[in-house]
Amino acid sequence: MKIAVINSGSSSIKCKVFLMPSEEMLAHIVVEKIGEESSLITFVQKEKTFTQKEVIATHHEALKKINNMLNEQDIVANFASLDAMAHRVVHGAEHFKKAVVINDAVLQMIEELIPLAPLHNEVNLEGIRISQKKAPNVAQVAVFDTAFHETMPKEAYLYALPYELYEGHKIRKYGFHGTSHAFVMREAAKAMQKDAKELNMITLHLGNGSSICAIENGKSIDTSMGFTPLEGLIMGSRCGDIDPAVVLYLQREIGLSVDEADDILNKYSGLLGICGQKDVREIQKRDDELSRLALSMLTRRIKKYIGSYMALLGRVDALVFTAGIGEHSSSLRAEILQNL
Repeated sequence: MKIAVINSGSSSIKCKVFLMPSEEMLAHIVVEKIGEESSLITFVQKEKTFTQKEVIATHHEALKKINNMLNEQDIVANFASLDAMAHRVVHGAEHFKKAVVINDAVLQMIEELIPLAPLHNEVNLEGIRISQKKAPNVAQVAVFDTAFHETMPKEAYLYALPYELYEGHKIRKYGFHGTSHAFVMREAAKAMQKDAKELNMITLHLGNGSSICAIENGKSIDTSMGFTPLEGLIMGSRCGDIDPAVVLYLQREIGLSVDEADDILNKYSGLLGICGQKDVREIQKRDDELSRLALSMLTRRIKKYIGSYMALLGRVDALVFTAGIGEHSSSLRAEILQNL
């Protein structure tokens, strides 16, 4: 049984093909810089890796390229000959607590949730619709980043706002990176030769976008991202936790529009706002005051979240690091773990 997993992003599509039930990865194809002057295609197999550049203008062309490469590399004839296709969808709100087979009602709900994740759900939906056209008889499944966090108790996911804003507009913490937190929880449990349901963990997904999750007996009980992926840790270009009155002040005193304030918080803050660079690898190469300050702010915020989650859990069996920074930066891991 062969299954393709699709992660359709704003300017990239990632696809992995697995042989089930062994979970053997047969191929990994990434198309980056879609719509730019030159797109980058990377193909990875056990004994073969290559990259190539060509102009790929749309997501439709990107999926066509992936479809053709799977055939050329003798992985599978085409998408239509797969047994199933699974799609990452960022926001499922309260509607989706687990993976679901996609039908018209599911598509409509994903579309209705676009305002909660405008940078993600729209392109996730586009990837699904293109896949349906290329493989109309293949089961399409949606897997939601928010689903893993639906086990959070009400005291964790509610904000101290008028309750009718939750009832009428579903303003609450949803949490993100759920597929990552769930996966590394299971992998850590395997490494520890334990059942995840017996373990308390703090999982740290640290990359350009970052979040931390408190896991009790295999279930998410709190996480740092909130109503949107802006809340929580300092990230590449996102500010994370701030006094919400700062936004009101910027609008009232400087005259920023809603969109301008949104851009500052999401696109021009975080590490980028402090030192002018959002890639931790590049920041670590520098030796200037603002770069050192940015990294100190980053690790301090992470440490504070770890401490608060240790207090919530009472007993912590493992800290689990993943994503680009979490996996590759041993120096930042050491700084985060100092005094813990």
